[in-house]
Amino acid sequence: MIDNFLTGLAIIFHWQHILAIVAGSTLGLIVGTIPGLTATMAVALILPMTFDLDFVTSIMLLVGAYKGGIFGGSITAILLNTPGTPASAATVLDGYTLTKQGKGVKALKMAKYSSTLADFCSDLVLIAVAAPLASIALRFGPPEITMLIAFSLTIVAGVAGKSMIKGLISGTLGLLLATVGLDPIMTTRRLTFNIVELDSGISLIPLLIGLFALSEVIFQLGKKSVTEADQFVIKHSPDPADNRVSWAEFKACFRTIMRGTGIGTGIGIIPGIGTGIASFMSYARAKRVSKNGHLFGKGSLEGIAASESGNSAVVGATFIPLLTLGIPGDIITAVIMGAFMIQGFIPGPLLFRDHAQTIYAIFIGFIICDIVYYIIGTVAMKYAAYLSKVPRNILFPVVLLFCVVGSYAIQHSMFDVAIMIVFGIIGFFMTKLEFATAPLLIAFILSPIGEAAMRQSLLMSSGSLSIFVTRPISLGFFVLTLITIIGLIRGRRMKRPSDS
Repeated sequence: MIDNFLTGLAIIFHWQHILAIVAGSTLGLIVGTIPGLTATMAVALILPMTFDLDFVTSIMLLVGAYKGGIFGGSITAILLNTPGTPASAATVLDGYTLTKQGKGVKALKMAKYSSTLADFCSDLVLIAVAAPLASIALRFGPPEITMLIAFSLTIVAGVAGKSMIKGLISGTLGLLLATVGLDPIMTTRRLTFNIVELDSGISLIPLLIGLFALSEVIFQLGKKSVTEADQFVIKHSPDPADNRVSWAEFKACFRTIMRGTGIGTGIGIIPGIGTGIASFMSYARAKRVSKNGHLFGKGSLEGIAASESGNSAVVGATFIPLLTLGIPGDIITAVIMGAFMIQGFIPGPLLFRDHAQTIYAIFIGFIICDIVYYIIGTVAMKYAAYLSKVPRNILFPVVLLFCVVGSYAIQHSMFDVAIMIVFGIIGFFMTKLEFATAPLLIAFILSPIGEAAMRQSLLMSSGSLSIFVTRPISLGFFVLTLITIIGLIRGRRMKRPSDS
């Protein structure tokens, strides 16, 4: 192993490989920052550029874009309430609140520290225990994924806002919206109202942009400016303490970052789950165990640390099943898998036997990517801070333009733009009526995965529900779900006397 590591070190430190990391991270961060142009799109756009490059250079270019894209989404999520990627949707809950308090730079720095540290730790796990963790992930069949999703849906209670009833209504709406389209098993139409464009379901990106970005534009435009200070959308605090993360603040969030790293790594090794779910799971868990859980959603640095560590830790872990089993961990690694095969490298166990030194070079490249996007992110945040000086009559049209372009770019469809507008209006009224939007988004993301897995499980068992409790891993998640629900009910009952 040491020989492979040293040889890999010599391979990776060539100028073209370092340049590929810098270029990929920069492009990924830029694309990830633009709402709608996700990290997936960044990697997909860069893939054709790799055809004439050597293997290590091409993979480093794509990995840099992946990592930079995931982090880039947090910048607009914090400053403009506009998640650049679905992975940053949970970051909005506290990030934008801090921005409205004049602490946007502090929020950005916490996101940067959390993302980089979690990504680094996830990469170390990839290097150290790739094969054992991948073998565990291989045991996840439809019943296990069904129970994991059921457990994940308990997150809704953690982000329900002031009213649990309103939060559950929001989550139920998300589940209902996720059923729109063709049935995953029988391919019959559901709630499409004979609109052909809805056969493939409601696209996530237009929904995300409308629910968070457009709704905020409508909400802000509804306000009347009274003073000159109100002319600026993003406040900037003159207090130096509001523009940095102190050692005490970072130390207070360190346990949350490590917990988010563990959750993100665990989610990452399970194929098909994704960064958005890891982000929300980490956020909900942190809120549940933190002594300052009541501050989550009101501008908590710990909330940002939980979200960003959860989504960033997924990145390294998604390569565990890809490299050891030949199974892509998510959509992005599926694209990168194509790059492997174009170069004549077939992901799987034989990769370590036949190309161990090259794989270790890529592992070291992962660590270098973390350092590079930390530096690039620092530079990007300096320029992003200038958004605090942009008047609303300039900023809002630009945000609106990004909303339209981001929605249209996914499928080159004006129907997606219409979907974005509809959910912008829905998000506006939900905000006005104090319905939390996060439960809707969580349920919408989780429901298709859970439904498909549940239907497959029932087909496997000829309709018997016993399949969910006769397999050890699925039984474990079932028990955890029951414990969480019971804990939530008891917690609500204990709060009632003090609330009255």
